[in-house]
This record gives sequence, structure tokens and C-alpha cells, in this order.
Amino acid sequence: MPVSPIDYGRYGHPEMTSIFEEEYRHALWLRVEASVAKAQAEHGLIPKEAAKDIEKTAHPDKVTLARTMEIEGKTRHDVVALFEAIAEQCEGAGARWVHFGLTSNDIKDTALGLQLKSAYEVLIPQLDALCETLIKRAKETVGLVAVGRSHGQHAVPITYGLRFAVWLDEMLRHRMRLQGAQKRSAVGKISGATGSHAALGPDGIAVQRTVLTELGLGVPIASTQIVQRDRLAETIMALANLASSIDKVATDLRNLQRTEINETFEPFAKDQQVGSSAMPHKRNPVTCEKISGLTRIVRSFVPPALENVVSWEERDISHSSAERFLIPQAFILTDYVVREINRVVVGLTIDEHAVKRNLDFSKESILSELVVTHLTRAGFERPKAHEKLRAHSQAAQQSNKGLLEVVRNDPDLKELLREGSLDVEKYYEDIREVSKRIVEGAVSEYRKVVPQ
Repeated sequence: MPVSPIDYGRYGHPEMTSIFEEEYRHALWLRVEASVAKAQAEHGLIPKEAAKDIEKTAHPDKVTLARTMEIEGKTRHDVVALFEAIAEQCEGAGARWVHFGLTSNDIKDTALGLQLKSAYEVLIPQLDALCETLIKRAKETVGLVAVGRSHGQHAVPITYGLRFAVWLDEMLRHRMRLQGAQKRSAVGKISGATGSHAALGPDGIAVQRTVLTELGLGVPIASTQIVQRDRLAETIMALANLASSIDKVATDLRNLQRTEINETFEPFAKDQQVGSSAMPHKRNPVTCEKISGLTRIVRSFVPPALENVVSWEERDISHSSAERFLIPQAFILTDYVVREINRVVVGLTIDEHAVKRNLDFSKESILSELVVTHLTRAGFERPKAHEKLRAHSQAAQQSNKGLLEVVRNDPDLKELLREGSLDVEKYYEDIREVSKRIVEGAVSEYRKVVPQ
């Protein structure tokens, strides 16, 4: 009976989960055994007829996962079970030469490299889809002026387009990190029990290059009995970093859906979806909350990934059991939250009336920086202008008056702030114009990497 919510289908997309299924892993192990036999025959290390026998035999329909696992129940060794299962199905010389000159991790780490390659090939296009959505929403909202917030308090105005552009630029950096991590982690090794190619001698390096090139994997300059785990740690850290930025977007959207703010709403199936078993009126940001929860799991994989970098001399297997959890789950959950946040942003509703209401809520307090700047340009010392606005902002809030009304009643400022001298509309228009340039810049940088 499935225990993990990934296994029973609550989280994860089949395109990614299938890469880490036992059946697929077993098929990759068979593929690596066949590829090695072919390369060894090409380099004159085993008879060609033996290689052809192994190549013909090492397929999941002949060497089944069930039979391999049955043998493993006796041998208590997964790769020994694999090559015994191949050998018993061989019709000729293959039985003698299968797994010749190899160690277990030649098969396991090379197959893992293939899984990682495939996982990146699924994830990166999903990130691209999210970026395209962010581009679309940024262009749509580049002129929508809204309250900017720092420390959860009203700061100065921004636009929603700027918000989306910031997220886009962040996702582009993640894409570039993923590409680098993909190159360094999608490697294999066919170098024997300690990485010295002892069994195959001088021909070992050539066999390794032939096999890994055929499989489309990177070729390490040096390895021990395993592929060094700094490569995998980089992958997990890149995934956790991406997941954290996804969490950041989800958290912003959760906050903006608060009843008191009420500016954005994640998709909600009004005809069917239920917000609460107790309170029928609720429309909760459940998808964004789910995303925040799952990204915590992805981040939790970083410590064991870093600890796995350490091994005793040429190899131990303390990394192996941890990786059975952290590699599949890190990819599956990261891919899932990327897809989910994209779905949220695609269907995101922005209430422009609420945006305008919140912009006016502080009774012009968000214009304090504008006033300080105006006064400084008019000849007032900036520190004195700042102190004036600090005091007047508090007075305005306490008296429930607009900030401009209060400062214009200051005898020291009346002349400098006479009617018409402070162009608030131009201030907003400048914010829109700068946001437009930032959006264009973010899109341009993305298009240099991912052309339309």
C-alpha cells in the first residue's frame, strides 16, 4: 500500500515521477550494461558475439524487474542480482562476460546520471513556461500603480509590472544555475572499483569515454568508485534555491489575498470549490499555502546532500540510502511547485479597485519621500526636510488628515509646497515609465537566453 503522497498521486507530475520509478531505473541499469558490453567489444576487450548476446538480452521484457528483485532477495545485492538475471537469460557467450571489469556504481551512478539528465530536461521547460507567464503578466500590469510595502508597511508606490519583472529576473538566474548544475551532475563513470580502471587497464579510459559519449553524459576527468557527490549536492542546492523563490512568490500572493488587502486571488473554482468545512464564505489561498509547505521539504534536503559529499576514502555507501529519498523527491516536488505556481499566476485575479483603495488608504503618507525630494530640490536641507515629514506624517495619521494638507499648513513649507508645485500625477507617471523600462530590460535579458 502506498505511503508517500507522491506514490498515491497527491503531488508530482507523471512526466517527472516516471523518471524515478523502479521500472525505469531497472531499464536504465540494463541499458548501461548493454552499452558497456558494446564498447568493450569495440575496444577488443570481450568477444563481439558476447556483446551482441548481452545487448540482445539486457531489455526489461527479457530481464524483468520482478526476477531481478527475486534474485536480490537471496543475494542481498541489487547489482549482483541484475547481472545474474541477465546471465541466466543469455543464450551464448554473454553469460560469461556480463559485467566484465565493472563495479556496482559503474552501473548505478551512470544510470543516475541518465535520470538526472532526463529530470532536468523536464524541469527547465516548466521553468520556461513560468517565465513566459511572468512576462505576459508583467506587460499587462506595467501601468498598474500599487502600494509598495516594506516590513509589511506601506512604503512608496510601485507597479504590479515591476513585481512580476522582479520574479522573472529571479527565475532567469535559477534557469542559469540549473543549466550549470545539469552539466556538472549529468555524468557517469565506468572506472572500476576504486576509479583506477584496474580491471581493464589502459583501455579503461577509452571504454568509459565511449560509453558515456554514446549515452549523452558528461565524462569525469577523475572519479573514485563513485561519482563525487559535490555534483549532486550542487543539484539539490539549485533545486532548493529555486523552490525558495517559488515560495517567495507564493508567500507574496498569500499576503496580498488577505481580506484587509484583498488585491490578488489565486484561481478558485466558484461552482464547486469549497474553502472551509465550517465557514462557507471562505476563499483560502490553499494552492500557495501548499506550495509554501512543499518547498520546506525541498529545502530540508540540502543538509543530507552536503553530508553525502563526505565518504571514506574511495567509497562507502552512507550516501546511498539518503539519495533514494532526496534525489527523486527534490526533483518531483520542485517540478510540481513550479507547475503549480505557474497555474496560479496564469489564473491570478487582480482587483484593481482594491489596489486603488489601498493606494489611497494611507492618506498620502506614501508621498512622504516625494515631498522630501521636492523640498530638497527647492533649497531645503534634506535632514531638516526629513525631520519635518517624520513629524507631519505622525500628525496626519493621528488627526486622520491627508499628509499634503498637514505639510502645506506648515509656515516654513507653505511657499515651497504651494498648490500646483507638487506634481503627484507626474510622480505616478514616472513610476510607470521606470517600471516599463525595468520590465523591458527583464524580458530582454530572458530573451538572450531563451529566444521567442
